[in-house]
Amino acid sequence: MEILERLFGSSSKVKLIKLFLFNPGSAFDSMEAALRAQISIGLARKEINNLFRGGFVKPRVYYKEIRSQKNRKPILIRKKVSGWILDQKFPYLEALEVFLSNINPFKHKDIINRLSRAGKIQLVAISGIFIKDPDSRVDLLVVGDNLKESTMENIIKTIESQIGKEVRYAMFETSEFKYRYSVFDKLIRDILDYPHEKIINKLNL
Repeated sequence: MEILERLFGSSSKVKLIKLFLFNPGSAFDSMEAALRAQISIGLARKEINNLFRGGFVKPRVYYKEIRSQKNRKPILIRKKVSGWILDQKFPYLEALEVFLSNINPFKHKDIINRLSRAGKIQLVAISGIFIKDPDSRVDLLVVGDNLKESTMENIIKTIESQIGKEVRYAMFETSEFKYRYSVFDKLIRDILDYPHEKIINKLNL
């Protein structure tokens, strides 16, 4: 990521470029872009405006689901908002996509260090976006003991902010995983029977 920061000016800009580039059909307002990139909304507005001036994104009015309350009950309402979307006419889209797709912001050690905060990790298998296999059902399989779901969600959000794409992941306690593995659970087989890399394998699979 440090090399990209030097080339593109800041890690915030790199995150936003990836967000729009790897989600070409999706529009984001400044708030959503800031949340997805895990940066401040003020910085998101500034960098998106720079990207707009450079012809990389263009304005888009779209409908967004917003949480509200009715009779003290939480509901989702659709609201028209102004946001931004990737400008498909940007002349260097293909070159930029190839370049950024070939640079992985995470080494195996980085992923392991992050995931270790969620519990006692026994198995980590990466596939999908981590090995450039678009046909994978899941990008990340995590098996461990005393796993903390909220911590895992925060870790995944951080990884997503660096990659620019949604990470599809499956998380299992060791006992549940062993049972599913023994009965040839379809999800487990769809991960382990197809291209993947085990970066932690204390279960000796």
